[in-house]
Amino acid sequence: MSLPEVDGVPTWAQVQQTAATIAAMQEPSGAIPWTPGEHTDVWNHLESAMALLVGGQPEAAGRAFAWARETQRADGSWPMKIVGGAVEDHSGETNMSAYVAVATWHHWLVTRDEAHVRQMWPTVRRALDFVASLQLPFGGIAWSQEWHDGEPGRVNEEALLAGSSSIHHSLRAGVALAALVGEPQPGWELAGGRLGHALREHRDLFLDKSEFSMDWYYPVLGGAVRGEAAHALLAERWDTFVEPGLGIRCVSTNPWVTGAETAELVMALEAVGDRDRARQLLADVQHLRSQDGSYWTGYVFPDEVFWPHEHTTYTAAAVVLAVDALTDTTAGADVMRGATLGPDLAEIGLECGCPSAGGRSAAERVAGVPGRTP
Repeated sequence: MSLPEVDGVPTWAQVQQTAATIAAMQEPSGAIPWTPGEHTDVWNHLESAMALLVGGQPEAAGRAFAWARETQRADGSWPMKIVGGAVEDHSGETNMSAYVAVATWHHWLVTRDEAHVRQMWPTVRRALDFVASLQLPFGGIAWSQEWHDGEPGRVNEEALLAGSSSIHHSLRAGVALAALVGEPQPGWELAGGRLGHALREHRDLFLDKSEFSMDWYYPVLGGAVRGEAAHALLAERWDTFVEPGLGIRCVSTNPWVTGAETAELVMALEAVGDRDRARQLLADVQHLRSQDGSYWTGYVFPDEVFWPHEHTTYTAAAVVLAVDALTDTTAGADVMRGATLGPDLAEIGLECGCPSAGGRSAAERVAGVPGRTP
């Protein structure tokens, strides 16, 4: 296998080298921490599993999926932080839990291994049932549920824009998996449609985290905003977050760029056809690459220093997936683009105050056709 040659973009040999650095940080249990000695969360763990699969490490990816199956709790969630096999934060985070659907769909796209899908299906089903159960009336998903004495407790009834955007992607992947195994899940379809509506029409009802770049581009990356609306959204804060030649800021007020966020923006741009800027950003962020193929988390540009002791698995994973998206090397390149996921989920059963009938279609919204005010 060889990657098409793209100036500034890692070669296939370099992608394999990067995947090997992720595998080297995997724990004997199969867990993939942020970096050795740090915590594992299931979202970044599964993103790393996806990169392992792309980068020629299928056995390590298999161990990562097995870890996810074995550590899921009965309610469908995972602890927010696990360090060396011990739970450090018992809270169940909805976005982290939902991502198992995206990782499982990605595995299917790359391998066409239906047995693996069926093995993961009970885990996916529990996870998305948990997530859908925490949907708020306006359509966003409550961001977490606390745990006490081994039992789920209070729900944090606030929704994060970036997290809910990723959940929208996960629900669409879950619906696709449900069709594949022949077990339709209309509840997920309803939840996904309501969530997509909220991400398009009610972003002001999510917690204000606008200083974070993830809140800027994630509605596009998660597939809720597409077409001209996506290009307009990305244009709004491009100059706020993008540092030419370096990557993008994680936080608008802080003078550093981060590799994972830059690679995710690459995938968001690629998903809406803006491949030239995607390619340029991916080339720009290669200054974070170390000789062994791992990636620094970020770079503080006034001081001209990398963040010390932080070659993170999630940064390497995001870069690997971004390279795949730009080069179409594996069938998993579509995972963020979403062409394999089928049509958008219908906006029905809305509880946000918007009319459930007679409103604007997605095409009308993109074209700027006026709609009724909620």
